[in-house]
Amino acid sequence: MPTPHVETVKIDELDCWRIRHNGAELMIAQQGAHIFSYGREGEQPLIWPNPEAMFKKGKGIRTGVPVCWPWFGVFDRNPQSVKAMRQSEQPAGAHGFVRTALWELADTTLEGEALRVDLQLPVPAGGFPGWPHQVDLTLSLLLDDQLHIRLTSHNRGTETVTLSQALHTYFAVSDVRNVQVEGLDGGAYIDTADGWTEKTQSGLLHFTAETDRIYLDTPSQLNIVDKDWQRRIQLTAEGSKSTVIWNPWTERAKAFDDMADDGWQGMLCIETANVLDDVVSLAPGESHTLGVSITAVAL
Repeated sequence: MPTPHVETVKIDELDCWRIRHNGAELMIAQQGAHIFSYGREGEQPLIWPNPEAMFKKGKGIRTGVPVCWPWFGVFDRNPQSVKAMRQSEQPAGAHGFVRTALWELADTTLEGEALRVDLQLPVPAGGFPGWPHQVDLTLSLLLDDQLHIRLTSHNRGTETVTLSQALHTYFAVSDVRNVQVEGLDGGAYIDTADGWTEKTQSGLLHFTAETDRIYLDTPSQLNIVDKDWQRRIQLTAEGSKSTVIWNPWTERAKAFDDMADDGWQGMLCIETANVLDDVVSLAPGESHTLGVSITAVAL
Protein backbone atom coordinates (compact mmCIF):
# COMPACT_ATOMS: atom_id res chain seq x y z
CA MET A 1 0.00 0.00 0.00
CA PRO A 2 1.23 3.54 -0.69
CA THR A 3 2.13 5.53 2.39
CA PRO A 4 0.80 9.10 2.41
CA HIS A 5 3.04 11.76 3.81
CA VAL A 6 1.48 14.82 5.42
CA GLU A 7 3.88 17.44 6.75
CA THR A 8 3.05 20.69 8.54
CA VAL A 9 5.01 23.70 7.28
CA LYS A 10 4.84 27.45 7.77
CA ILE A 11 5.18 29.90 4.88
CA ASP A 12 5.57 33.46 6.08
CA GLU A 13 2.48 34.05 8.27
CA LEU A 14 0.43 31.01 7.23
CA ASP A 15 0.33 27.43 8.49
CA CYS A 16 0.28 24.97 5.60
CA TRP A 17 0.31 21.28 4.81
CA ARG A 18 2.58 19.53 2.31
CA ILE A 19 1.05 16.27 1.10
CA ARG A 20 3.00 13.77 -0.98
CA HIS A 21 1.42 10.71 -2.51
CA ASN A 22 2.33 8.43 -5.43
CA GLY A 23 4.61 10.92 -7.16
CA ALA A 24 2.38 13.94 -6.61
CA GLU A 25 2.88 16.86 -4.24
CA LEU A 26 0.08 19.09 -3.00
CA MET A 27 0.49 22.22 -0.88
CA ILE A 28 -2.48 23.61 1.06
CA ALA A 29 -2.76 26.66 3.31
CA GLN A 30 -4.97 26.33 6.37
CA GLN A 31 -6.25 29.82 5.65
CA GLY A 32 -8.94 29.34 3.03
CA ALA A 33 -8.23 25.60 2.56
CA HIS A 34 -6.22 27.08 -0.26
CA ILE A 35 -4.40 24.71 -2.61
CA PHE A 36 -1.43 26.76 -3.82
CA SER A 37 0.76 24.12 -5.45
CA TYR A 38 0.17 20.86 -7.26
CA GLY A 39 2.30 18.84 -9.62
CA ARG A 40 3.72 15.44 -10.37
CA GLU A 41 7.38 14.40 -10.34
CA GLY A 42 9.19 15.07 -13.60
CA GLU A 43 6.37 17.18 -15.06
CA GLN A 44 5.67 20.87 -15.41
CA PRO A 45 3.48 22.15 -12.53
CA LEU A 46 -0.27 22.17 -13.05
CA ILE A 47 -0.83 25.06 -10.65
CA TRP A 48 0.83 28.37 -11.53
CA PRO A 49 3.85 28.82 -9.21
CA ASN A 50 3.49 32.55 -8.57
CA PRO A 51 6.78 33.70 -6.97
CA GLU A 52 5.14 36.97 -5.86
CA ALA A 53 2.25 35.32 -3.98
CA MET A 54 1.78 36.67 -0.46
CA PHE A 55 1.14 34.40 2.51
CA LYS A 56 -0.36 36.93 4.91
CA LYS A 57 -3.12 36.56 7.47
CA GLY A 58 -6.39 37.93 6.18
CA LYS A 59 -5.22 38.24 2.56
CA GLY A 60 -6.23 35.91 -0.26
CA ILE A 61 -3.37 34.09 -2.01
CA ARG A 62 -3.02 34.92 -5.71
CA THR A 63 -2.41 31.48 -7.14
CA GLY A 64 -3.71 27.94 -6.75
CA VAL A 65 -7.39 27.34 -6.05
CA PRO A 66 -9.04 30.12 -4.02
CA VAL A 67 -12.43 28.97 -2.68
CA CYS A 68 -14.94 31.70 -3.52
CA TRP A 69 -18.05 31.30 -1.33
CA PRO A 70 -20.92 32.18 -0.54
CA TRP A 71 -20.76 34.75 -3.30
CA PHE A 72 -18.53 35.10 -6.33
CA GLY A 73 -16.73 38.20 -7.53
CA VAL A 74 -18.05 41.68 -6.78
CA PHE A 75 -20.91 41.27 -4.33
CA ASP A 76 -23.25 43.72 -6.06
CA ARG A 77 -22.97 41.81 -9.34
CA ASN A 78 -24.58 38.76 -7.72
CA PRO A 79 -28.28 37.89 -8.14
CA GLN A 80 -30.65 39.39 -5.60
CA SER A 81 -31.29 35.94 -4.10
CA VAL A 82 -27.59 35.70 -3.17
CA LYS A 83 -27.34 39.27 -1.91
CA ALA A 84 -30.42 38.76 0.29
CA MET A 85 -28.52 36.18 2.35
CA ARG A 86 -26.16 38.82 3.71
CA GLN A 87 -27.21 40.94 6.68
CA SER A 88 -24.61 43.63 7.20
CA GLU A 89 -24.09 47.31 6.48
CA GLN A 90 -20.33 46.79 6.14
CA PRO A 91 -18.79 46.63 2.64
CA ALA A 92 -18.71 43.12 1.21
CA GLY A 93 -15.34 41.91 -0.02
CA ALA A 94 -15.04 40.20 -3.37
CA HIS A 95 -15.37 36.40 -3.54
CA GLY A 96 -16.95 35.94 -0.11
CA PHE A 97 -15.21 35.33 3.19
CA VAL A 98 -14.11 31.69 3.42
CA ARG A 99 -10.86 32.17 1.49
CA THR A 100 -9.41 33.96 4.53
CA ALA A 101 -11.07 31.78 7.20
CA LEU A 102 -9.16 29.08 9.10
CA TRP A 103 -10.18 25.57 8.08
CA GLU A 104 -9.47 22.30 9.87
CA LEU A 105 -7.72 19.24 8.47
CA ALA A 106 -10.45 16.77 9.37
CA ASP A 107 -9.17 13.50 7.93
CA THR A 108 -6.71 11.78 5.61
CA THR A 109 -7.61 8.28 4.46
CA LEU A 110 -6.51 5.79 1.85
CA GLU A 111 -9.14 4.68 -0.64
CA GLY A 112 -7.43 1.87 -2.51
CA GLU A 113 -4.40 3.47 -4.17
CA ALA A 114 -5.83 6.98 -3.73
CA LEU A 115 -5.37 9.41 -0.85
CA ARG A 116 -8.35 11.40 0.35
CA VAL A 117 -7.92 14.61 2.35
CA ASP A 118 -10.94 16.32 3.96
CA LEU A 119 -10.89 19.90 5.20
CA GLN A 120 -13.81 21.43 7.06
CA LEU A 121 -14.78 24.97 7.93
CA PRO A 122 -16.21 25.30 11.45
CA VAL A 123 -19.41 27.38 11.49
CA PRO A 124 -19.62 29.77 14.44
CA ALA A 125 -22.78 29.67 16.56
CA GLY A 126 -25.30 31.83 14.76
CA GLY A 127 -23.43 31.63 11.48
CA PHE A 128 -20.69 33.87 10.13
CA PRO A 129 -20.59 37.62 10.81
CA GLY A 130 -23.12 39.26 8.50
CA TRP A 131 -24.12 35.88 7.07
CA PRO A 132 -26.20 34.12 9.75
CA HIS A 133 -26.77 30.73 8.13
CA GLN A 134 -25.90 27.22 9.26
CA VAL A 135 -24.15 25.79 6.20
CA ASP A 136 -21.36 23.27 6.72
CA LEU A 137 -18.50 23.38 4.21
CA THR A 138 -16.21 20.47 3.35
CA LEU A 139 -13.40 20.57 0.81
CA SER A 140 -12.51 17.00 -0.18
CA LEU A 141 -9.38 16.29 -2.19
CA LEU A 142 -8.65 12.95 -3.81
CA LEU A 143 -5.16 12.22 -5.12
CA ASP A 144 -4.83 9.38 -7.57
CA ASP A 145 -3.45 9.90 -11.09
CA GLN A 146 -5.52 13.11 -11.07
CA LEU A 147 -6.39 15.80 -8.54
CA HIS A 148 -10.10 15.75 -7.66
CA ILE A 149 -11.42 18.79 -5.76
CA ARG A 150 -14.95 18.78 -4.33
CA LEU A 151 -16.57 21.56 -2.30
CA THR A 152 -19.73 20.38 -0.51
CA SER A 153 -22.21 22.77 1.10
CA HIS A 154 -24.72 21.23 3.51
CA ASN A 155 -27.58 23.34 4.84
CA ARG A 156 -28.35 22.23 8.38
CA GLY A 157 -30.40 25.33 9.13
CA THR A 158 -34.16 25.84 8.94
CA GLU A 159 -34.35 28.20 5.95
CA THR A 160 -33.39 27.94 2.29
CA VAL A 161 -29.96 29.38 1.51
CA THR A 162 -28.88 30.65 -1.94
CA LEU A 163 -25.24 31.10 -2.87
CA SER A 164 -22.82 31.57 -5.73
CA GLN A 165 -19.34 30.06 -5.67
CA ALA A 166 -16.25 29.07 -7.61
CA LEU A 167 -13.09 27.03 -7.49
CA HIS A 168 -10.93 29.85 -8.89
CA THR A 169 -8.07 27.76 -10.31
CA TYR A 170 -4.85 29.37 -11.62
CA PHE A 171 -3.34 26.95 -14.12
CA ALA A 172 0.32 26.99 -15.15
CA VAL A 173 0.89 27.45 -18.89
CA SER A 174 4.03 27.93 -21.01
CA ASP A 175 2.73 31.24 -22.41
CA VAL A 176 -0.94 32.19 -22.38
CA ARG A 177 -0.55 33.75 -25.85
CA ASN A 178 0.25 30.31 -27.26
CA VAL A 179 -2.45 28.16 -25.61
CA GLN A 180 -6.05 27.46 -26.54
CA VAL A 181 -9.11 26.26 -24.66
CA GLU A 182 -11.20 23.48 -26.20
CA GLY A 183 -14.87 22.79 -25.48
CA LEU A 184 -16.46 26.24 -25.65
CA ASP A 185 -17.25 26.54 -29.38
CA GLY A 186 -20.77 27.86 -29.89
CA GLY A 187 -21.23 28.68 -26.22
CA ALA A 188 -22.76 31.88 -24.91
CA TYR A 189 -20.73 34.08 -22.60
CA ILE A 190 -20.78 37.41 -20.83
CA ASP A 191 -17.73 39.53 -21.68
CA THR A 192 -17.21 41.47 -18.46
CA ALA A 193 -14.13 43.19 -19.91
CA ASP A 194 -16.37 44.65 -22.62
CA GLY A 195 -19.22 46.14 -20.61
CA TRP A 196 -20.87 42.84 -19.67
CA THR A 197 -22.02 42.28 -23.24
CA GLU A 198 -23.43 38.92 -24.34
CA LYS A 199 -21.45 37.11 -27.03
CA THR A 200 -21.03 33.68 -28.63
CA GLN A 201 -17.75 31.77 -28.75
CA SER A 202 -16.53 30.85 -32.23
CA GLY A 203 -13.97 28.04 -32.43
CA LEU A 204 -11.13 27.57 -29.95
CA LEU A 205 -10.57 30.27 -27.34
CA HIS A 206 -7.28 32.13 -27.91
CA PHE A 207 -5.81 34.89 -25.76
CA THR A 208 -4.72 38.22 -27.24
CA ALA A 209 -5.84 40.74 -24.58
CA GLU A 210 -7.29 40.99 -21.07
CA THR A 211 -9.90 38.25 -20.76
CA ASP A 212 -12.69 38.10 -18.19
CA ARG A 213 -15.62 36.01 -19.37
CA ILE A 214 -18.47 34.09 -17.79
CA TYR A 215 -19.39 31.15 -20.01
CA LEU A 216 -22.94 29.86 -19.60
CA ASP A 217 -24.19 26.27 -19.81
CA THR A 218 -20.68 24.95 -20.29
CA PRO A 219 -19.95 21.27 -20.90
CA SER A 220 -18.48 19.18 -18.11
CA GLN A 221 -15.09 18.84 -19.82
CA LEU A 222 -12.77 21.61 -21.02
CA ASN A 223 -9.16 21.34 -22.14
CA ILE A 224 -6.19 23.70 -22.10
CA VAL A 225 -4.01 22.83 -25.11
CA ASP A 226 -0.39 23.86 -24.51
CA LYS A 227 1.74 22.89 -27.50
CA ASP A 228 4.96 24.39 -26.09
CA TRP A 229 4.73 22.08 -23.07
CA GLN A 230 3.29 19.28 -25.23
CA ARG A 231 0.33 18.67 -22.99
CA ARG A 232 -3.40 18.99 -22.67
CA ILE A 233 -4.77 19.87 -19.22
CA GLN A 234 -8.16 18.18 -18.88
CA LEU A 235 -10.76 19.69 -16.54
CA THR A 236 -13.85 17.67 -15.69
CA ALA A 237 -16.45 19.60 -13.70
CA GLU A 238 -19.41 18.48 -11.61
CA GLY A 239 -22.24 20.45 -10.04
CA SER A 240 -21.51 23.42 -12.31
CA LYS A 241 -23.03 24.94 -15.46
CA SER A 242 -20.95 28.11 -15.58
CA THR A 243 -17.24 28.72 -16.12
CA VAL A 244 -15.23 31.89 -15.60
CA ILE A 245 -12.08 32.39 -17.70
CA TRP A 246 -9.67 35.14 -16.71
CA ASN A 247 -6.27 36.54 -17.54
CA PRO A 248 -5.36 40.09 -16.46
CA TRP A 249 -2.92 40.76 -19.33
CA THR A 250 -0.42 43.61 -19.12
CA GLU A 251 -2.03 46.64 -17.47
CA ARG A 252 -4.07 44.81 -14.85
CA ALA A 253 -1.07 42.71 -13.84
CA LYS A 254 0.98 45.86 -13.21
CA ALA A 255 -1.63 46.99 -10.68
CA PHE A 256 -1.26 43.87 -8.51
CA ASP A 257 1.28 43.93 -5.70
CA ASP A 258 1.37 40.12 -5.64
CA MET A 259 2.06 39.43 -9.33
CA ALA A 260 5.13 40.26 -11.41
CA ASP A 261 4.48 42.65 -14.30
CA ASP A 262 4.94 39.75 -16.71
CA GLY A 263 3.29 37.17 -14.44
CA TRP A 264 0.17 37.08 -16.60
CA GLN A 265 2.09 35.22 -19.30
CA GLY A 266 2.47 31.99 -17.30
CA MET A 267 -1.06 31.66 -15.90
CA LEU A 268 -4.64 31.11 -16.98
CA CYS A 269 -7.64 30.97 -14.66
CA ILE A 270 -10.42 28.56 -15.53
CA GLU A 271 -12.91 28.71 -12.69
CA THR A 272 -15.46 25.96 -12.11
CA ALA A 273 -18.41 27.98 -10.88
CA ASN A 274 -22.05 28.53 -9.99
CA VAL A 275 -22.69 32.16 -10.95
CA LEU A 276 -25.40 34.43 -12.42
CA ASP A 277 -28.46 32.22 -13.11
CA ASP A 278 -26.47 29.12 -12.16
CA VAL A 279 -26.71 29.76 -8.42
CA VAL A 280 -27.26 27.08 -5.78
CA SER A 281 -30.35 27.06 -3.56
CA LEU A 282 -30.27 24.65 -0.64
CA ALA A 283 -33.45 23.79 1.22
CA PRO A 284 -33.02 22.72 4.85
CA GLY A 285 -31.10 19.42 4.92
CA GLU A 286 -29.94 19.64 1.30
CA SER A 287 -26.35 19.45 0.07
CA HIS A 288 -24.60 20.47 -3.13
CA THR A 289 -21.14 19.53 -4.41
CA LEU A 290 -19.11 21.68 -6.79
CA GLY A 291 -16.15 19.80 -8.14
CA VAL A 292 -13.38 19.62 -10.69
CA SER A 293 -10.93 16.88 -11.62
CA ILE A 294 -7.59 17.92 -13.13
CA THR A 295 -5.05 15.93 -15.09
CA ALA A 296 -2.48 16.46 -17.84
CA VAL A 297 -2.03 14.19 -20.84
CA ALA A 298 0.64 14.34 -23.54
CA LEU A 299 -0.24 15.78 -26.92
